[in-house]
Amino acid sequence: MDACPHYPIRLHINGQERTFAVEAWVTLLDLLRERAGLTGTKKGCDHGQCGACTVLLDGRRINACLTLAVMQDGHAVTTIEGLADGDRLHPLQQAFIEHDAFQCGYCTPGQICSAAGLAAEGQATTYDDVRELMSGNLCRCGAYPQIARAVCAVQGIAIPGPEST
Repeated sequence: MDACPHYPIRLHINGQERTFAVEAWVTLLDLLRERAGLTGTKKGCDHGQCGACTVLLDGRRINACLTLAVMQDGHAVTTIEGLADGDRLHPLQQAFIEHDAFQCGYCTPGQICSAAGLAAEGQATTYDDVRELMSGNLCRCGAYPQIARAVCAVQGIAIPGPEST
């Protein structure tokens, strides 16, 4: 029986060029976690429903579990590990700490990558916009108000008082 064919791909992951040989069915999520050793990106539902696997692809947020690695040959991928600048946290990472925007932390990498993509999109101008546009990222602990506040703080969006959240 013939071995499964492997396809060469080149990705720019967190600013570094990396090459891989992957089978056609390998998802970007599995490549990042199992072959690139970047385990910050989480596998939640594996169906694109929870957002735990959100990364930035050429600056746009995507669910890494729903895209095949071979389809991303030559593209730039930013994971949670690539957002910080050495020991200096990304402003979103710092805001999540300051606003207590996580409890168990499992969804946090996907939430932060999604928020970075949201900021780049420039469509959120209100707290409600942030809540709506971040709705693809689930938090089983229910830290949604704190997450929205953290994102708003970084983007300079007014944060409503506690009675309106």
